Amino acid sequence: MNKILALFREEEARAVLEKEVLPMYPNFKKIIRVEIKPYKKMIWETTYHVVIAYEVTFLKNEGGEEHLQLICSAHSEEPREKAYEVLRFLWESGLDGDGVVLPRPLFYSSYYKGFFYRAIEGNNLLHYIRKDDRPALETNVVRAAEMLAKLHNLPLPVNTNIFSEDNRRLLTVVPGRDTVIREISERFQGAFADDMAAFYDYFVAAEESFFASTDERWLIHGDAHPENIIAVGENKIGMIDFSDFCPADFARDLGSFMQQLEYKIVRNLNDQAYAIKLKRLFLDTYINISGYRLDDNLQRRLDLYFNFTAARNTNFWLLKHDCEPEKAVDTIKKIKEYLRTNHHAQD
Repeated sequence: MNKILALFREEEARAVLEKEVLPMYPNFKKIIRVEIKPYKKMIWETTYHVVIAYEVTFLKNEGGEEHLQLICSAHSEEPREKAYEVLRFLWESGLDGDGVVLPRPLFYSSYYKGFFYRAIEGNNLLHYIRKDDRPALETNVVRAAEMLAKLHNLPLPVNTNIFSEDNRRLLTVVPGRDTVIREISERFQGAFADDMAAFYDYFVAAEESFFASTDERWLIHGDAHPENIIAVGENKIGMIDFSDFCPADFARDLGSFMQQLEYKIVRNLNDQAYAIKLKRLFLDTYINISGYRLDDNLQRRLDLYFNFTAARNTNFWLLKHDCEPEKAVDTIKKIKEYLRTNHHAQD
């Protein structure tokens, strides 16, 4: 029996949380109950990739109850220790506070190869897109830009080994160029493979050229998109998913976020003009706060990562179980047009 199944059983999950988490909260006397909500449950004979939410009810010392949502993210082949260490670093950096909220890191389990953290409560930006709540979306797009500017301004830790090596460069970012091209070629008898290989080679060469020109790196989220940005209450913003944090080019977060923001708005609201407005609002806010100048160098990098993110969407449509090659055709055509016309990410 796969050992990870124990974390889906209330009695065994409660025992883990009582041992590891209860001592962190001296105002709590005991755990009354644990409700388990699987967010991701991919379990095979001995391997697994799971994300589990625990709705935990604590009894307070002075009486009464308090409810917290705790999350476990575990992967048998990709241990989540680095994600845990990254979140600990971010907490110690002071990023949490002054309008920014981060999940609280709790502990890492080497046995389960997963880390546990206290969730932040709120709605992600996709929620506001789907509701067509434009005032809330605009407010939180501004806050997202402010939060990323603060993140990119953090000094790198002395120990950069807490970050994944693979995710620092497009050349090595998982799953990797060769794996993607091989799987696409095998699934579609060679179709799409040449286009995707050309895209990868172009993007990798452009990034390597920039990295050769400077030793400077910035701490980036690595997977900045509307579902990873959480509006907390009326005046706070947070982020989740720490598996891709790494020292790299800050433009990667900006290009990725703008591409995904546009994609989600057009897909859900069918409003290209509004997508452009929000992209420009995001970028203008970031530029004003960060102090960077939108020169030709930065613009090229924004466009690079915007198009790279679109290409990764194409990979998803081609390689997922119920593939959608018609979407891939449209996106490949658009990427080619954007590269040919030097289209900018915010336009």
